[in-house]
Amino acid sequence: MVIARHLNISGHVQGVWYRNWTVDTARILSLVGWVRNRADGNVETWVEGSEEVVTRFITLAQEGPPAARVVQILAQEVEPQGFTGFEKRPTA
Repeated sequence: MVIARHLNISGHVQGVWYRNWTVDTARILSLVGWVRNRADGNVETWVEGSEEVVTRFITLAQEGPPAARVVQILAQEVEPQGFTGFEKRPTA
């Protein structure tokens, strides 16, 4: 069963390769969705996959790349949209 989560990640997460790390990690885990920087300094991502793998991704996202300092991840349960890959989107 595919689930989806919309994540708002706050902390020191811009300018530290967090989006690239997210793309690489999501693809390794075979998740689909997207990631983008937010004008407020947060990172926003949408992930879809099995519950086990999405949960694993969120756990890994608490750390992110070495230079990141994640303070909080707010995860909202959302309906899967059926994405076919994982992409980096422009800042919103």
